[in-house]
Amino acid sequence: MTHADQLIETLANARVVLFGFDGPVCDVFAGLPAPEVARELSALLSAQDEAAGVKAAQTGDPIEVLHIAHETGTEPGQRVEQALTAAEVRAVTVAGQPTPGAAEALRAARAAGRGVAVVSNTSAECVRAFLELHGLQQYVTEIVGRPSEQLHLMKPNPFPLITAAEQMHIDVTSCVLIGDSLIDVQAARAAGATVIGYADKSHKADLFSEAQADVVIEHMQDIADALTTT
Repeated sequence: MTHADQLIETLANARVVLFGFDGPVCDVFAGLPAPEVARELSALLSAQDEAAGVKAAQTGDPIEVLHIAHETGTEPGQRVEQALTAAEVRAVTVAGQPTPGAAEALRAARAAGRGVAVVSNTSAECVRAFLELHGLQQYVTEIVGRPSEQLHLMKPNPFPLITAAEQMHIDVTSCVLIGDSLIDVQAARAAGATVIGYADKSHKADLFSEAQADVVIEHMQDIADALTTT
């Protein structure tokens, strides 16, 4: 079986297509760099807890800053989480166009009669803002974003996938997730869903294969093409 045939078969067997967001659909911090957002959040945290702020300032990852904030306490965690959500929404307004092939993939999935949901560790508000900005909201039935104040439920926890499946009244084993990171593969494996690894960088292909992704693609347009073929 060829690679294209594997992709076609994987999508043909899925009743719902779950899309990761940051990567498969949008480069969230393309216009507002993640390290800049991390610095903003670290400064906010530092004003509440200096030691935590110093620790947070050592990372350029906004999600890592969020984890540090929640470890510090409920109030710092809530404030930083609210600030991160606002920054994500701000970021997608300057992020540019969707990932090449993503809009086509979303449209093709719906045209092929599949349910479509976005499952992301980014806030649902951010996802919704981007989809609306680019006229794509009509193709997405459900959005499961970062669980507020429950970071342990973020991917690689299977919770977002299971939640999306429940909202769409289908068993998660009938879903396929398209993700661009190992945590996506891990979440799908834990949920019992099929997973397509989107290797938007060359080194990811081997990582996804080693992690036993069902199929690995290099372009989101491949999804649209395969769905059009089925």
